[in-house]
Amino acid sequence: MSETLQKRPKSELSDRERVRDFQRRLYLKAKREPAFRFYVLYDKVHLPYFLREAYRRVKANGGSPGIDGVTFADIEDYDVERYLSEISKELSDRKYRPSPVKRVYIPKANGQERPLGIPTIKDRIVQMSCKQVIEPIFEADFENSSYGFRPKRSSKDAVTEIKRNLKQGRADVLDADLSQFFDTIPHNKLLIVIGRRISDKHIMHLLKMWLKAPISEDGKIIGGKKNKQGTPQGGVISPLLANIYLHLLDKIVNSQEIFRRLGIKIIRYADDFILIGREIPEEIIEYVKRLISKMGLELNMEKSRKVNAYEEGFEFLGFTFRYDKGQKDWKKKYWHIEPSAKSKNKVREKIREYFKVNRHKAMPEVIPGLNVILRGWMNYFHIPQVSYCRKTFNQLHWYLHESLCFHYKKKSQKVSKLYRRYGFDGIVTHFGMIDPSKYIYQK
Repeated sequence: MSETLQKRPKSELSDRERVRDFQRRLYLKAKREPAFRFYVLYDKVHLPYFLREAYRRVKANGGSPGIDGVTFADIEDYDVERYLSEISKELSDRKYRPSPVKRVYIPKANGQERPLGIPTIKDRIVQMSCKQVIEPIFEADFENSSYGFRPKRSSKDAVTEIKRNLKQGRADVLDADLSQFFDTIPHNKLLIVIGRRISDKHIMHLLKMWLKAPISEDGKIIGGKKNKQGTPQGGVISPLLANIYLHLLDKIVNSQEIFRRLGIKIIRYADDFILIGREIPEEIIEYVKRLISKMGLELNMEKSRKVNAYEEGFEFLGFTFRYDKGQKDWKKKYWHIEPSAKSKNKVREKIREYFKVNRHKAMPEVIPGLNVILRGWMNYFHIPQVSYCRKTFNQLHWYLHESLCFHYKKKSQKVSKLYRRYGFDGIVTHFGMIDPSKYIYQK
């Protein structure tokens, strides 16, 4: 495909193809020269086709408006090309300044709340354009042991790698948790790491502005230039910055003799990671704690724990891993990977809330949104030849069955004629609802 792109005139390439062609060339350069520092990048950020592709990706991701209240519909009404050309001029004239980040809180499973920072759509577009430019450079450096928020990698790859290591006898697992990672990344150390690969002062200035962008919370503006740590969780650029910084941890574990001698591996997804090996002595745990402390971070020892997976299960990325007897052959044990109890409760709560909010709607209107929830959840946990989800999906089938019955009872004081007429299977057949017990992977 890359050879085809090179042969075609640039005028015939789509915005996506032109961006990918540039990224491929940048990646190859970075791969060939690991010590090279890139110094002319900023001019690419405000190129029209980079901004158009950035807008397409940001819009595809969706999300609510930032502090200025501007929505995608507003931009479409204003004229997208005009809007992007004004952003391009601001960037080329060095007049671009990010707006404050809107802080919102989302509930966590443990009853606490996670802070999220929502930049304006304009800032998300510029961040995406910048990300398109610098990501290939760092992708050339990243270790194979990191899976989160990277092109062509996913949580499924991480889970598959964990199972492979478990089957090889690496059953000692340190399930690590970093305390408030996104809020505690030290700016000075992060910028030093980025500066090893990028010497373009204008790119570095963009990154500094985003790191130090003030936060709007309950109508008050806090933070700003005095910020010395943290990057808003929810920004387009934040996952890449997290990977750049934690790449240091990946590289040390994968290269230092103390880990290699014991065969200890790291598997990381963004700020979640585990160490896995045949044996993880206490001295290794202490070493990792000191290493993380030197990075200006902290290992949460209350949530971090070491387990022998042969004897005790552990959870990672919403999955439960345990060594258990097979359902067909009870004389044998195998590595059983399925959605965790917390993940099951979460999807049930989501279904329950969805029915509650959409109680007034007719079934043809209810089903599409319900299918989105079911498809997304089941697609995430279904990993062929790796995870076992049939039992869980059957349980979800019965929960959905009961929820539909309850939904119609609440919808009308009378016994629902529609549900009596069709039943669960009828709703699947006539209205296209997904039956979890007959799940087939869907994109």
